Amino acid sequence: MKFSSFLIFLTIVFSACAQQQKENDITLEDDPKNYTTEVVVPDLQIPWGMAWLPDGSMLITEKSGELIHFKNGNKTSIGNVPEVYNRNQGGLLDIELHPKYKENGWLYITYSSKEGTEKGGNTALIRAKLENNQLTNIEKLYKGTPNTTKGHHFGSRIEFDNEGYLYFSIGDRGNRDVNPQDITKDGGKIYRLNDDGSIPKDNPFVTKNGAKKAVFSYGHRNPQGMAIHPDGTIWVHEHGPKGGDEINPIIKGTNYGWPVITYGINYSGTSITDITKKEGMKQPIYYWVPSIAPSGMDFITSDIYPQWKNNLLVGSLIFQYLELVELTDTKVTGRKKLLDGMGRIRNVRQGPDGFIYVAVENKGIVKIIPN
Repeated sequence: MKFSSFLIFLTIVFSACAQQQKENDITLEDDPKNYTTEVVVPDLQIPWGMAWLPDGSMLITEKSGELIHFKNGNKTSIGNVPEVYNRNQGGLLDIELHPKYKENGWLYITYSSKEGTEKGGNTALIRAKLENNQLTNIEKLYKGTPNTTKGHHFGSRIEFDNEGYLYFSIGDRGNRDVNPQDITKDGGKIYRLNDDGSIPKDNPFVTKNGAKKAVFSYGHRNPQGMAIHPDGTIWVHEHGPKGGDEINPIIKGTNYGWPVITYGINYSGTSITDITKKEGMKQPIYYWVPSIAPSGMDFITSDIYPQWKNNLLVGSLIFQYLELVELTDTKVTGRKKLLDGMGRIRNVRQGPDGFIYVAVENKGIVKIIPN
């Protein structure tokens, strides 16, 4: 995209945001600035996923296709990473360690894969082991089909629940009127697998003829945030179109409505649907209007941040801040800006040391240190 075209695009996005207003919304409070920040991993472009090895070092995915091992201030590029379909929102996406990584050495990666007979790509999930700065024992666990040359809505995040099930997301791949509401097709779904890629026997659609057996919930647009709630449930957030970004706790077999119901509209300003609610379709616990373009999320469980504990952190790409979403049970009761103006927030994770780490585009990984 030429620079002039990019400026026009930004003008459209921000003017669109300015024209939308959610009635009776929870006030977004200013940044309390009761913390300092430290750049712990500098000079990253689009750091999408991050995970910590048992020795405290980090694995970081760059969307361009590089997997980085960061240890003692040094970056090492990991070899034998699968080729990615690096187009628009596609690339090397999330990374997660098996809950029993110390015992089995498995790590899990999502990326946009060219594998298949069609042109383009779709989201794939692999597991692999890390040996001598190389990925080894690579196993494909899932690959969305079909490929498409559309460059948006790949998802994708990975999370394990407390029972050891593996969840991951694939966005609707830009085919909103076909994929999200059809459980026989990939895209617009949250998937659940066993850690070896096999299908859990109690997945909701295992007995449904033609269904994708890995599907756990459907009717999603583009979930780029996923985290485990302190109560053990899996939550996601997802991009709306123009308005209508959502936070959704994931319930087995549930339809989350996209695009039949939505609080958003087309980027052109025209209507997608006349309804925001329908029987049999789950309402979000919160939605944003205008869109913040959410990416990355995590729950704060650390005692390092007593005032923020048990609340949710969500990154904003458009408005370039980290949002603290304050919760009472599953009800959003407050919102605060953090890291205001820091940059496009791509991911946020609580590290094993209890500190919060934030991936910022064209900056790196930033650590939040409370005063």
